[in-house]
Amino acid sequence: MLARKVKDKLFIAGITILTFLTILPLFHIIFSVAVEGLPVLLKGGWDFITGTLAPPDDGLGGIGPAIVGTFVLTFLASILGLPIAILTGIYAAEYPNSLLGKATKTLLMIMMEFPTILVGLFVMQILVVPMGSYSALAGALALAIVMMPYVAVYTEEALRGIPKKYREGAFALGLTRFNVVFRVLIGLARKGILTGVLIGIAKVAGETAPLLFTAGGATRTYFEGINRPVGAIPLLIYDLVQQPYKNYHEIAWGASLLLLLIFLAIFLPIRLSLKEVRL
Repeated sequence: MLARKVKDKLFIAGITILTFLTILPLFHIIFSVAVEGLPVLLKGGWDFITGTLAPPDDGLGGIGPAIVGTFVLTFLASILGLPIAILTGIYAAEYPNSLLGKATKTLLMIMMEFPTILVGLFVMQILVVPMGSYSALAGALALAIVMMPYVAVYTEEALRGIPKKYREGAFALGLTRFNVVFRVLIGLARKGILTGVLIGIAKVAGETAPLLFTAGGATRTYFEGINRPVGAIPLLIYDLVQQPYKNYHEIAWGASLLLLLIFLAIFLPIRLSLKEVRL
């Protein structure tokens, strides 16, 4: 009896330590970004959010074009990717045993692990080269391709996690498959689907590699159209950390904190407001 209690205590202690080690890197990243970035935001003030990039070794300036570009790219990528991703997830959940359904699920899992820089190269070849310039449209398309597998997989898993009694009950009432899916199952699976949407948006909002070959970057001009180069916070950070100037490194830390705050401001309120659906 005593040995069993000792083993139980050791097991709980081991799980607690492993859990702490798992989340420690996350909190370390948040802490480091906050410590380094907060002084920059306080020093730069409102101009840091609305201004344009300062010259080397000449103050902070601002990252306004990159902020606007991030929102524009994320919005366009969502418009392009979310409808296709959700419908793909629905198909994979409704026809899991069909040849196309199995192929779709396999392809989605591959796409989740696919190097995103290759997505950027692909979009560059099919869109940037024919257009003759970088553009917000090319960047949004690349981000949409990166976003879709995450949203589709979460949608498929959320729908497949609903007990069969709800589906059978809806069919017993005479509803068509379309009504069963979109009027019953989607509502029950809304938490999982929205989680996938948020994860997909968060994924593309922080992506850099696909934008290297598509968006082009714009640090001193605001958004001028979907056919023109556009800036983004991750792309700006990538460019600044490679520069030898101290003020650019400070700007990079401030931009990192701002990107983190934008993500938390979008993700946390929606995620916490979702009530657990009891099935």
